[in-house]
Amino acid sequence: MKRRERFLRACHGQPVDRPPVWLMRQAGRYLPEYRALRERSSFLEMCRDPARATEISLHPFERFGVDGVVVFSDILIPLTGLGIELHFDPGPVVRNPVEGRGDLERLAGDVESAMQPTCEAIRLLKRELGEEAAVIGFAGAPWTLAAYVSEQKLSRDVELLCGLSYSAPEFVDTLLDRMAEISAEALRVQIEAGADVLQIFDTWAGVLSTPRFERFAGRSLRRVLDLLPEQRPPLIIFARAASHLMEAIADIGPDVVSLDWRTDLGEAARRIGQRVSLQGNLEPSALKSPPAEIERAVAELIRAGQKARGHILNLGHGVLPSIPVEGVAAFVRAAQRGLS
Repeated sequence: MKRRERFLRACHGQPVDRPPVWLMRQAGRYLPEYRALRERSSFLEMCRDPARATEISLHPFERFGVDGVVVFSDILIPLTGLGIELHFDPGPVVRNPVEGRGDLERLAGDVESAMQPTCEAIRLLKRELGEEAAVIGFAGAPWTLAAYVSEQKLSRDVELLCGLSYSAPEFVDTLLDRMAEISAEALRVQIEAGADVLQIFDTWAGVLSTPRFERFAGRSLRRVLDLLPEQRPPLIIFARAASHLMEAIADIGPDVVSLDWRTDLGEAARRIGQRVSLQGNLEPSALKSPPAEIERAVAELIRAGQKARGHILNLGHGVLPSIPVEGVAAFVRAAQRGLS
């Protein structure tokens, strides 16, 4: 079975020969070839260079033969087309945050132009890979985008946005509606560029209780899905530290729910795995284990994932910069071996 076909079938809950495998942040700082490029360019410069972004995106495929290749970019890239002044030090810093309703007026620029380098990288990846791997595009969820755009440097536990959701809920609703439009537009242009699969990252949804998730983050995520074309690629939603939200996320309508490592995969399969496929969910630090331990952990995940309609092997968050390349290689090898 070709890698792209395997990935798409798993998203839709159709039979596969083995679970497909990829890793969030699989093209990044743990790879020596990435670090060599990073020494010569800033992160944003690499995101804005389609040829370089394509090269970086392909590093894990060339090394490990993963089934999915995620385009090298960042969830905040669309905001740079709307007048948001962004740099990384090393995490994101917004020089002109949205602090009130009046600031929303300046979020009226051009998402498509900001996303053009990413879309060109997707087109290059499609030409390079063909059926050999699924090309994955992505965007930030409205709640997570709003969290980053509300502060110069994001506070612990998203204190500012959470506080505003109590003191000024109407403003937060308006901000989330605008972020939903931005997220949907970023995904739409990646669909047009040829992305096979889409993933929405709601990194900060886990700070919300279930009722408050449904009131704010969930409502705006539904808006994103409503704005996408009816005939769209499979869609994955990932929320960190969000075990308590898995049913609410599944109810939004994705094809796949991606789980962080705090969630028991077998329990998730029992609760939501008959209506959505599941992705995950090894703890990233586990890739520092000896290869035999990684293989054992992957086999456990495969067995648990068999209880769901479909399963994509991944970590429960991104690859850490300190992860040894050998640990990633052992994880992918074990996934490719399956239970045979």
